[in-house]
Amino acid sequence: MGLKALVLYGYGINCERESKYVIEKSGGKADIEHLNKVLANPKMLQDYNMLMIPGGFSFGDDLGSGKVFGNKMRFNLKDQLTDFVNGGKLVLGICNGFQVLVKMGLLPTPDFKQRVTLTYNDSGHFEDRWVMLKANQNSRCIFTKGMDSLMVPVRHGEGKFIPADDNVVKEMVEGNNIVFQYCDESGKMAGYPYNPNGSVANIAGICDRSGLIFGMMPHPEAFNIPQNCPYWIKGTVKEAMGLRIFKNAVDYANSKGW
Repeated sequence: MGLKALVLYGYGINCERESKYVIEKSGGKADIEHLNKVLANPKMLQDYNMLMIPGGFSFGDDLGSGKVFGNKMRFNLKDQLTDFVNGGKLVLGICNGFQVLVKMGLLPTPDFKQRVTLTYNDSGHFEDRWVMLKANQNSRCIFTKGMDSLMVPVRHGEGKFIPADDNVVKEMVEGNNIVFQYCDESGKMAGYPYNPNGSVANIAGICDRSGLIFGMMPHPEAFNIPQNCPYWIKGTVKEAMGLRIFKNAVDYANSKGW
């Protein structure tokens, strides 16, 4: 079967088609299903080995980005999600999907307790720009295996990563939960505009300790052909870097014999 992903949509999620495209371009298979269908039939999760929550503006971010979508999943799919992650399956949340994962408590620890949040950018406005990310070589994250950096776009108004307290960051550092950090062209941590939202410790993406649950604010699915990047015209961009994330997921599924 290989990688078979369930891509959720509904209530303002708007990147589901890009997400399906990159998964299938990378060698996997993907179905797009409305959240309500999964809530009505939670057993359908058993048919997939990856769950993806794409970007968008679910429920208009009215109660905070990702909060309502996350609560719907937390209070209706808790047992099924627990079985899913305990079965060694993959979970990916991008932008609004990342917000959903942290607010329902699947990241940084999948125990349904919220320890971090993503809130309003320091700039006070929506940020739409390309950024450089530095990858943690010691992370267990399946999706970033073999990566040292990544160039991708951000497009969000609430991307500032904040922990509940300093101990959370300490635990994340010790557990290598921090996967991506915003950086400048030389790979050094830097402030705005390199860090587009003011995230603590320049955090752009995190995983759980197993490396199977991963969330990031930037959009790798939006870099699926070289021409997506504004710098391709210079002749320096030869690869659609965003596909690396999804190819790693496909490789993992194949290695498991799924």
